[in-house]
Amino acid sequence: MAVMTVDRRRGATVLLGLLIGMFGVLLSAVPASAHAVLVSSDPSNGTIVPDAPNKVTLTFSESVQLISGKIRVIAPDGSRADQGDPTVDGGRVAIPLRSGGARGTYLVTFRVISADSHPVGGTVSYSVGAASTPPSADETADVKVDPLVRALIPVGKYLGYAGLVLLVGPVLVLALLWPQRLSRRGPGRVIWTGIGLVAGSTVLGLWLQAPYTLGTGLFDVRVGDLRDVLGSTFGAVMLVRLAVVIAAAFLLRPLLVGAGGESRLDLALLGVLGVAALATWPLTGHPTASPVPGVSVVLDALHLAAMSVWLGGLVMLFAFLLPRASARELGAILPIWSRWAATAVGALIFAGVVQALIEVATLDGLFNSTYGRLILVKVGLAAIVIGAAAYSRKLVKDRAAEESPRGLRRVVLAELAITAVVLGVTAALVQIAPPRTAEATEITETSQTVTQTLTDKTMSLQVDIYPATVGNNSMHLYAYTPDNKPLPVVEWKATAALPAKGIEPIEIPLLRITDFHAIGDIALPQAGEWTFKFTARTTDIDQTTFTMTAKIS
Repeated sequence: MAVMTVDRRRGATVLLGLLIGMFGVLLSAVPASAHAVLVSSDPSNGTIVPDAPNKVTLTFSESVQLISGKIRVIAPDGSRADQGDPTVDGGRVAIPLRSGGARGTYLVTFRVISADSHPVGGTVSYSVGAASTPPSADETADVKVDPLVRALIPVGKYLGYAGLVLLVGPVLVLALLWPQRLSRRGPGRVIWTGIGLVAGSTVLGLWLQAPYTLGTGLFDVRVGDLRDVLGSTFGAVMLVRLAVVIAAAFLLRPLLVGAGGESRLDLALLGVLGVAALATWPLTGHPTASPVPGVSVVLDALHLAAMSVWLGGLVMLFAFLLPRASARELGAILPIWSRWAATAVGALIFAGVVQALIEVATLDGLFNSTYGRLILVKVGLAAIVIGAAAYSRKLVKDRAAEESPRGLRRVVLAELAITAVVLGVTAALVQIAPPRTAEATEITETSQTVTQTLTDKTMSLQVDIYPATVGNNSMHLYAYTPDNKPLPVVEWKATAALPAKGIEPIEIPLLRITDFHAIGDIALPQAGEWTFKFTARTTDIDQTTFTMTAKIS
């Protein structure tokens, strides 16, 4: 009875550390950010095209997956202009349209899933012939997530990380370092708890993905929604994780009983299953959308493996080995564990630093983004833990922990408490867009078409300039009558000047595409408010000249 009471107290201490980490998750949880960016569209956002296109193309900064029924094109009269199912090829989505589209403004609404399983939504508009009042749509332009769903996602991820800690490290210690004379009942409970946490968090993640991607409530999930999730890449990876955990549970039974029934083959299979399970975490997160996904996936799996071995081993050391093992047994176990811990910490530092360099990319991103600041918090906490680990290693080298393990237990408890908070910060990080995504957003925002419509009594001239940045730019000119009918132009002329920087007018060569449409290209050498002058000659004696300014960034 006394042993059971002590076990419960130790288990309560470990759970307290996990709850501290959970508190860190709740404090740091923020609205999930979309991690893919709409780079461009065809037709471009806000442009007027002379003829109705047969499809709309959306191009994203990374590969995306479609959500059934969440991409629509609304005609000027409010009817559906899309026809058939959209198709996706990497980051490019093609939406087929009905033929014979009416004149006016069309609205494209979309919601897709980015490569790291986060939803991405928005709207794009374009006009055929002439602009009109934009149609209304049932879809929202913002990616809204139910508050309860948003709060539960990082909690579920944290429980998964905690399950890994209570599973991987304890199994390794039990298989290779556990004294034969000690009971395995307590460690067995820890390992079964880890299995339950990993399996439970996986099931919870599958359920939450449906309302997360669709923007619905926690209990508004239909069978078809779950089927769509299970058919996605995210669902397939989560099912693999669940299957691996169930298979591992069967192989672990002889080890937990301790009757010597486990074989080397079983242990080898457990190792393979462990690697497979660890790989499922990066396959549903930021690493898959990294500029170097293969490297990021391996680094993230290594990071998780090192964390699980180190923290899981600390749990076993604190809760069971230090209180129960004899001085002779500790003399054999602690030096081996110390080498394991040093190797795991080294792997943690290496994988964490390289992965941070990939995701953050710049010093500005490290200090001026939420993601970067959380990385700094994580580094600071990790530095404290590494200092405590170094002190633990010193105690082991001095063999002071063998005769009086109480001091080492205090240090290990401190390590567990701080690393529980580190796990919370990690769970929050996976819900925040890394700085490289923010940079892609800024590039997209500064690389939009500048569209202006210039009018007088005889003509309406639409001017499109893309991407409105320093360097090569494309220009489209469309001539219309005051009542928005195409107006034939015999000859086009255009110039660009930047008086503030002393740049005199530069002639822009133009090519007539149709009677009322001309295109041209020009290299703009500097940023600033450029002045553009256009002349359109409609007859031998009639011509109109317009002047406009546009900001080139």
